[in-house]
Amino acid sequence: MTFQQFAYHNVIRNSRVYAAFFMASIFSVMVFFIYSMLMFHPNIEDKFLRDIAFGGMLIAEIILIIFTLFFLFYSMSAFLQARSKEFGLLLNLGMEKSQLNRLVFLETMILGAISITVGIFWGFAFSKFFFMVIRELFLLDSLPLYLSWKPFTLTIVVFLSLFIIISISGVVFIRKKEIIQLLKGYWKADEQVAYAKWKAILGLVLLLTAYSLVLLSLFKMTFWITFVIIILAIVGTYLFFTDSMLYIIKQIRKRKSFYWRPFHLIVFADGSIKIRENARMFFVVTIVSTIAFLSVGVVTSFTSFTAQYRELNPISIFYSSDWDNPFEKEHIMKLSQELQRESLSYELVKFNVKEQTSSSSQEVVNVIKESEVNSLALSLKIPLVDLTQGEAILVPNTQEDIGNLSPQEEQTVLEESSVPIHIIGEFEHYIFPSLAINQRTIIISDEDFQLVTEPLSGYGLKESRTTFYAFHVPEWLRTKEVGADIDRIMVESMGTSKVNPNPFYFVNPGLNYSIIRATFSLLLFTGLLVAAVLLLAAGSFVYFKLYTDLERDKKQYDVLRRMGVTDHELVKIVNRQLIPQFFLPWGLAMVHSTFSFIYLQAVWVDLAAVSIAKEMLFVLIAFTVIQVAYFYLIRWRYISHIQAY
Repeated sequence: MTFQQFAYHNVIRNSRVYAAFFMASIFSVMVFFIYSMLMFHPNIEDKFLRDIAFGGMLIAEIILIIFTLFFLFYSMSAFLQARSKEFGLLLNLGMEKSQLNRLVFLETMILGAISITVGIFWGFAFSKFFFMVIRELFLLDSLPLYLSWKPFTLTIVVFLSLFIIISISGVVFIRKKEIIQLLKGYWKADEQVAYAKWKAILGLVLLLTAYSLVLLSLFKMTFWITFVIIILAIVGTYLFFTDSMLYIIKQIRKRKSFYWRPFHLIVFADGSIKIRENARMFFVVTIVSTIAFLSVGVVTSFTSFTAQYRELNPISIFYSSDWDNPFEKEHIMKLSQELQRESLSYELVKFNVKEQTSSSSQEVVNVIKESEVNSLALSLKIPLVDLTQGEAILVPNTQEDIGNLSPQEEQTVLEESSVPIHIIGEFEHYIFPSLAINQRTIIISDEDFQLVTEPLSGYGLKESRTTFYAFHVPEWLRTKEVGADIDRIMVESMGTSKVNPNPFYFVNPGLNYSIIRATFSLLLFTGLLVAAVLLLAAGSFVYFKLYTDLERDKKQYDVLRRMGVTDHELVKIVNRQLIPQFFLPWGLAMVHSTFSFIYLQAVWVDLAAVSIAKEMLFVLIAFTVIQVAYFYLIRWRYISHIQAY
């Protein structure tokens, strides 16, 4: 048998231990390759869409590289610890350390080569399906499968480099150990389970403080508090597993009425040892799981915004023209022609808006006619306005204004034309874009509108009038190409400013929605794949520990059998030991995520008055189902190995 064959057979012989590591590595390579295929796709011609795709995929791949490096390093260290006796035996039989280092390097590279090959194969196999999803997200005509050396080369170079780094780090781990240390193994069960009481209490205090700050942010949102919460949660989580849990178990063991019950003695006695040995692993799993939950929760919260986008923009295409706009007729004709070219039916409602001074507030107000509002209301299928002469209602500028504009009735006079009006309430629907209206807007009856004949004080008759054009298009999602040239003028002239320097204002929600939908959907899809990698890795961490502890656990359970414990009772003991290892870090991650979602809800309410409660609940339930399924899968394999001893 050659040295290379010996390394290969070592990998095959330890396939049970390497199984979860191999699956997670393949999945990471597959996701990375799929992202690379989209990054280099030649058919995404639109510069904006290409920037979105390239930027989103680049960020996702950087996250995957960093996490995969950490994941591989942690996994290999666990494997090497589990095989320390094997390495010690090889050295004791005469193998030189340089040969052992070469053996570890070869084994790791064999695993890496197989993972990269299989991952790229499955990545290319699923690329067509991935492109079909992306095509729907970006509303593209076609996004065919293509063949290029770039994604293959990038994936191979990146992951080959990662496995080389891990191989070298594994060699360093072995080099530092003496033969006697390797033969003894790394178990330290005979040591006293030690913890610091002040650290235990500090860990609980830090977590409670972080949660309290989240609840405080519901009443007063401040940016800097985010970093404080994150730091407190991370430090508190680490101390919780290293000290707080040991302190809690000790307090439980003092209660003899509970501790001296069937199975409790064995579970809690061994539990403190496992928690001490796995504290760092629990910490890593908790943080990784929390990041996985949040990555999905954050991007799915975007769907709340897109779902409410149509409600916030009921007019399919809106154009307002100032009195001195020389492009008015040209633009309206162009919009009508483009709608006809796209074979889109539409209804056009024209608003003649007059400006007057309100006597009650001494502010300029926009005045619009009841019949014109009702023409739009018929198209939008919203309640009509019914006013008598002398009555008026306010128009909300934003969604937040609804219900908050006029808590009390108001009597005022349109001063320039001396028209008395009585404001009786507000229109309960948001209709005009907020940037198109710079001042308060009121709807008055047609009779009163005819009486408004005088111009705004200090202006001419034409200067105090504006014209709104509201296009209602039933198939508004197909309007993304309508008015693209006008929209480009708006974007270039306004930039990031909210001040419009043009004599007109134009907005096409169909165009904006296509961009928002593509961006958010891509983020969602990217977040789901990254979260899947993180979740699989988090479960793999627990898997590694279970199977590296397997030989010791087998000996313990064999002693229990000799003492008369039945297989049924043995399964109960296993359940009570496995459940904390699986659900303790996951449960704390769920608590972290719940408070994080509460904080995220406060941010969304502050930014856009959007509720994400439904998405939060969906994410938490989905991850709960996945974790329970994964637990029963690992439990089944673990018990079968224990009973086969």
